[in-house]
Formats: sequence, C-alpha cells, structure tokens
Amino acid sequence: MRATRTGAQAFTVEFASEEELKEEFRTNLSAGGLPLATSEKLALFTPVAVVLRGPAGAVVNVRATVVAPLPGGFALAVEGSTAGLLEALLAPAVDEVGEAEEAEEAEEAEEAEEGAGRDRTVWDRLRGLSRMEKILLAAKAERTERALLLADSDPQVLYALLKNPRLTVDEVIRVAKSAFLTYQVAELIMKSGPWFANLDVRVALVHNAKTPPAFALRILPTLPESEVRTISRGAATSMALKQAALKRLQGGS
Repeated sequence: MRATRTGAQAFTVEFASEEELKEEFRTNLSAGGLPLATSEKLALFTPVAVVLRGPAGAVVNVRATVVAPLPGGFALAVEGSTAGLLEALLAPAVDEVGEAEEAEEAEEAEEAEEGAGRDRTVWDRLRGLSRMEKILLAAKAERTERALLLADSDPQVLYALLKNPRLTVDEVIRVAKSAFLTYQVAELIMKSGPWFANLDVRVALVHNAKTPPAFALRILPTLPESEVRTISRGAATSMALKQAALKRLQGGS
C-alpha cells in the first residue's frame, strides 16, 4: 500500500495487489480506520480527502479525519460506512460517475441493514473493538455508540469523543464528570466556548477531583454565589479551592 500526498489535505492510496487490499480491509478498513505510512505531518482531527485506488484501477473517493499519530505516519477515521469499499476497489476500473453511484447505493443499503439491528448488537460490537478502533470510532460515533463510549476508561477515547461534531452538551457534562478525566480532556472542554459557557459543564468540572486544581480555580469566579458557598462548606476538591471560595465570599478578589 503506497500513500502519496496530492494536496494540502489530500492523499492517494494505492493497493498493489488483491491480497494486500483484502488484508488492509480485514484489519483496518472494515472498522473505518486507515493507517497512512508517510513522512507528511498533519495535526490531529484535520479533515482530509483520500482517493483509494484498487489493484485493477478502480477508484473510490472518501472523506476522513486524522485521529492518532502512528510511527512513521498517522491513523485516519473514514467517514460513513466502509462495507462496500472492498467490493468497489476489487472491481475493474469504471468511469467515475458509475463508480460513485454504485458506492452510494452500496452505502445506503448497508446503513439500512445496520439500522435494523444496531440497538441489539452495538454493545457486543463495541466490546470486541481494540483500543485504536474505539478511538477511531469515537470521532464519528452515533448517539447509541457514544452512550457506551462515554463510560470507557481510556482517556484517549474521551478525548476523541469531544471531537465528534454531533456531541451534545449533556454528553459533555458526562465527560466532565468522568472518573477518567485527564488534563488534556479538561483543557479541551475549557477551550470550547459553547461548552464552557454552560453552567452545568463548569459545575461538573469544578466538582471532579480529576480536574487540575489550576483549572478549578479558573472556573470558580464564573460560578454563582450559591455554588461558591457549597464549595466553601466542604464540597471543594482541594484546600486551595475551598480557601479561594471562602475568600470570594468574604469579599476578596
């Protein structure tokens, strides 16, 4: 498999043989992942356009997102269903219009089939995923999948969930309350204006013992007096936070 950068956020990936393509589909593409071996550098969560070229010349265009660094490259999460990719890439080369129509029809059929049994099988499916597969999925997971991933003990999964454009405020609150919160996860929440503007998000963070004390002290001045009073009466996650709450109630800055 050879990856070539063709633009600022575009790559072409060519498969040299049917065996190589089938192995890549079995290990990564079937789960929505695609590792790129390249010396090119892209930031996490950069959207990219990828042209996949099969051994017989068939071409499929996909959208993807950079989700993790890898030795000698990085990992992509491919958008949408990848169920029809193997068949499309193994087919003889066809004109782009016909290929796009076939790929779209295959994707629609697969999504309809998955929808019927998704609620019954999602837990079994996620339970069998590897750590990298969960990280890849988190950035594009649907609500039922996110509900399970939010309880995951891996902070990298939580971090990837925060990059999911469909994440709701209620789900962000769950992340803010998580016992597996890390500095990086808390920082990402605080840097997001819409999330940090939500009082329930800030309250969840300030009462989480895993929130770095420096972050909790930054949150304190943004809280209503009733919440500051609660913290001063013993709900603080650190002595420094309690003292800062008492100082504010006494008229200090």
